[in-house]
Amino acid sequence: MTIGTPELATTELDAFDDDKLVAELKKAKEELFNLRFQSATGQLESHGRLKAVKRDIARIYTVLRERELGIRTAPSASE
Repeated sequence: MTIGTPELATTELDAFDDDKLVAELKKAKEELFNLRFQSATGQLESHGRLKAVKRDIARIYTVLRERELGIRTAPSASE
């Protein structure tokens, strides 16, 4: 079983276009910031969520980079 959000699994990310991936990346970074802030103030209840969000961010960066290198292809407009 992989760690991270099930909606952001690699197979799901393949269906996203680049703009949506960037939007998901921004959303995940904001969530990570909020989780770190909660952790610093002692309000964080689920420490495992930090790890999951970090993995989601890394997964999105990987898909974007693989598309840049031509390893993966972005979904076509007809899909």
